Amino acid sequence: MTQEQLAKAAGMTARTIQNYEMGARRPKNDTIIEKLAAAIGCTYEELMGISDVYIMDAQAKGGTQAARDVEALVEEVVGLFAGGSMDEESMDGVYRALTEAYWEAKDRNRKYTPKKYRTQD
Repeated sequence: MTQEQLAKAAGMTARTIQNYEMGARRPKNDTIIEKLAAAIGCTYEELMGISDVYIMDAQAKGGTQAARDVEALVEEVVGLFAGGSMDEESMDGVYRALTEAYWEAKDRNRKYTPKKYRTQD
């Protein structure tokens, strides 16, 4: 399928498809991704990887800069794990440290969330 064919099937411009393919832009919401998936003939899940879901979520919540920050972090972590230079125990330690940092930041930021938006623990 050409970029022009995909653009027509998804109801967008060929330039938009080019920007997505080059990584110059990202779809702004799930509706766009669902249109692209339908045009290609796959599911949303098949089109998007888990890291893309995190990046899209960051963009929705924090804008373009947040998406870039998350994308850079994901690329670094994937490179770290895929590089093969660390043994399994070290990779487990890195993963554990990342997970703990996430939960610590979440707990720390909880105090800044207005009470009406907090979930019951």
